[in-house]
Amino acid sequence: MAMPMRQSVRLGAYLMKQKIKRVDKFPLLVELEPLFACNLKCNGCGKIQQPAALLKQRMPVEQAVGAIMESGAPMVSIAGGEPLMHPQIEQIVQELLDRNKIVFLCTNAVLLPKHIHKFSPHKNFAWMVHIDGLRERHDASVSKDGVFDQAVAAIEQAKKLGFRVNTNTTFFDTDTPQDVIDVLDFLNDDLGVDNMQISPGYAYEKAPDQEHWLGVEQTRELFRKAFDGGRRKKWRLNHSPVFLDFLEGKVDLNCTAWAIPSYSLLGWQKPCYLLDDGYVSTYRELIDETDWDAFGRGKDERCANCMAHCGYEPSAVFATMGSLRESLRAATGS
Repeated sequence: MAMPMRQSVRLGAYLMKQKIKRVDKFPLLVELEPLFACNLKCNGCGKIQQPAALLKQRMPVEQAVGAIMESGAPMVSIAGGEPLMHPQIEQIVQELLDRNKIVFLCTNAVLLPKHIHKFSPHKNFAWMVHIDGLRERHDASVSKDGVFDQAVAAIEQAKKLGFRVNTNTTFFDTDTPQDVIDVLDFLNDDLGVDNMQISPGYAYEKAPDQEHWLGVEQTRELFRKAFDGGRRKKWRLNHSPVFLDFLEGKVDLNCTAWAIPSYSLLGWQKPCYLLDDGYVSTYRELIDETDWDAFGRGKDERCANCMAHCGYEPSAVFATMGSLRESLRAATGS
């Protein structure tokens, strides 16, 4: 199944507006990081490797909302660190919802039961819970036993309270096609989450584990086998069919990282969430002062094995919205 209809319609209208205005580069979604601190030490993430002084900082509400409004993006993914450690996170979410933004709040869900009373279900809001495999695999990924069970319980609680709950799962070269099938079957059929996002592990340079990133051909083989037999059609995946084709190697896409920029305590990150070529203070500086043609597979060696959503999901969206055939595929989830 494809991404939710409401989200697709919203994106379609937004893209049409940019086309009419003849805007060349624009954001579909902003990765907002209002803090770097986290309550876990995940093997594939290096945010807590930041200096101690920076880990203590929390982005003011006005700054967070101002950055999103400056960019004009219709969607926001609030990450970190662990956003629920931010003392004003519910205010940031509400301010963005009041401005008609679609908001995904990324969390490992350990703190969710303690803070869920601060939030209310909303048509434009969803929890995005990280689930990197079933119990043993997930707990190993976050370097702490018991987190998988906590996350599952938190998801069940949020669903009972009427919240929309999505999940995000990253796969590495230690995962098999059956691992992919097992976790997606569990999330889709047993846990009943609303939508699932998937991504191949990307070479984040500060991550503690630098040995298990997926190469391009490994990624294609993994998902081709996992999707075999039409399995991907039954899962409520929050991706366009074109992006899933890309993961399988059926199509190739150019990187459009400018469409999912990242804003943190350090500013707008150049050129994307995964590469650290410095920061600028305004969104316009990011767009105008970055040589976007210099990045992507075949252009920058750091991008050689990247098939991450931040570079290629927007490319898939553009390919979908620019084609009647692909738009119909997306609408039907075929």
